[in-house]
Amino acid sequence: MAKQNSLFPFTRKLGKVIGYERNGKFFLRKMPEFVRQNAATRSAAQRFGIASKKGALIRHTFYTDLDIRCDDGHINRLNKAFIAAGNNNAAITGFRFNQHTGIDRFLSIAPRLFRNETLHIPKQTLAHHKGITALEVKVIAKRIDFLTPQVTGTETVTIAIDPRQPFDGADIPLNVPGEGTLVITMQIRGMHEDRPSCNRQYLAADIVAVAAPQIPDKIPHNKPTYPQPTANRQNLTPAHNYQTLIQRE
Repeated sequence: MAKQNSLFPFTRKLGKVIGYERNGKFFLRKMPEFVRQNAATRSAAQRFGIASKKGALIRHTFYTDLDIRCDDGHINRLNKAFIAAGNNNAAITGFRFNQHTGIDRFLSIAPRLFRNETLHIPKQTLAHHKGITALEVKVIAKRIDFLTPQVTGTETVTIAIDPRQPFDGADIPLNVPGEGTLVITMQIRGMHEDRPSCNRQYLAADIVAVAAPQIPDKIPHNKPTYPQPTANRQNLTPAHNYQTLIQRE
């Protein structure tokens, strides 16, 4: 492993060497002469490649709207979360962009997403932290098509909560256009004298909901209906239908 010292460090393959980044530093490694793979290693490599692409799409999508600094290991953590999730993208719910603090530091009851795409924060007693006079809650909703891959819609809503007052809950309607998976991140910053705290223990950003795209109904709504037979109706059970009656006749 060699460290890159040039003014223009690079990543990916260049000739017989590969450049890569780790913790903000750039290194080089030599390409192997031969790569031997069996079915298991090929399958693992494919899963890792898919997870890495999904992770990169999530990071680049939310980076522009997040106001907190992610921890140094969040890239690997997100890739591992996608590998474990497999085809179930909803399994990444709960991922923390800042592993040092989650939104559960401020909310004892987690928010949940309703079917009408309204994010509901339940009524609860908020945690009190010394010097924190307000909570800035920022909800970032993205509609992501992982197959394309691209972002088809986005919505951002910010509200302020006074932790010193009783909290009766809040409903945040989200109207995110486009098609694809709806991924919602909630960012909470503890505010000290109208300024966000510099302590990372009061800066959280978690993926709180992932909703898969709805499968459209393939049955046409104008499908013609057929009258039910009247003969021998008294001998039919509710499980019988017109098609089974025709087959028996």
